[in-house]
Amino acid sequence: MVRALTDPFIVTDPRPAYLAPEVRRTLDDRVRQALEELACCCACPRNCKVNRLADETKVCHTGRYARVASAFPHFGEEDCLRGWRGSGTIFFSMCNLRCVFCQNWDISQRTVGREMDAAGIAELMLALQDQGCHNINFVTPEHVAPQVVEAITAAVQRGLHLPIVYNTSAYDALSSLRLMDGLVDIYMPDFKFWSSETAKRLAKAKDYPDRARDSIREMHRQVGVLRFTPDGLACRGLLVRHLVMPGQLAESREVFRWLAEELSPDTYVNLMAQYRPDYEVGGIVADGREAGSIRYAEINRPTGGDEIEAAYQAARSAGLWRFDRRT
Repeated sequence: MVRALTDPFIVTDPRPAYLAPEVRRTLDDRVRQALEELACCCACPRNCKVNRLADETKVCHTGRYARVASAFPHFGEEDCLRGWRGSGTIFFSMCNLRCVFCQNWDISQRTVGREMDAAGIAELMLALQDQGCHNINFVTPEHVAPQVVEAITAAVQRGLHLPIVYNTSAYDALSSLRLMDGLVDIYMPDFKFWSSETAKRLAKAKDYPDRARDSIREMHRQVGVLRFTPDGLACRGLLVRHLVMPGQLAESREVFRWLAEELSPDTYVNLMAQYRPDYEVGGIVADGREAGSIRYAEINRPTGGDEIEAAYQAARSAGLWRFDRRT
């Protein structure tokens, strides 16, 4: 008998992991554990220790309930996520990082949108499913991971059957990610910086590189490399984003080397070319010894085409070969 050859990156049964009976039986217990994280907050690496169940806040300015900035079918994501009906994207307000170049600063650094409980977020998820979206895509969920666990549980109990995309900066707590094991189908971290000095200056989080490596390693352990349905939609695995920034090729090289050597050369990567100066970059220092100088002058320009190509070459040299090429 001749056995048909199969593509190792194609999944013929793409049902979300959370539909498995052994996962569904754990949902209520996961919610209980998630709420314990909020009681003395350790939901992200900031470890603020405030009681968010009592609506206390600190770095992320988010208390008991997550604040949703928007929810809609998104056609600007990777082709394998947006497909032909869009990615069902839910943007959370606020962030646990303070990236000085953030292009979404009006959402990430402001308490915009509205507070929603688990039932409300579940309603959004089901509405996006009814609109035909291919997946549910949580954007910037790191600081509201417990609320996401609550919402997924509520939505599953009401008939959700779409893959879950967890779209993060990679500044995640391992305890929160472990609560997601079996709930999240596609992890999409943005591995921003390699060195602690760069992370401290540009994101105000010196421990970011260590936390990102730990987080992405855990994500890979849970879901493996990215795999697709026969029609090209991502259904399970890890998709790593990396924003190519001006003058930061050395950082990019180290990120690519680590992905290929520590995870797999089959890691699926999106090298993002859309960097432009924004938020605090390019402003004028008002006082002090540097008064009158340009803030963050080293990144006060768009990334050049030659830098994008150099990043691709560095990724290939590291052994990576699966890239998202936008159409």
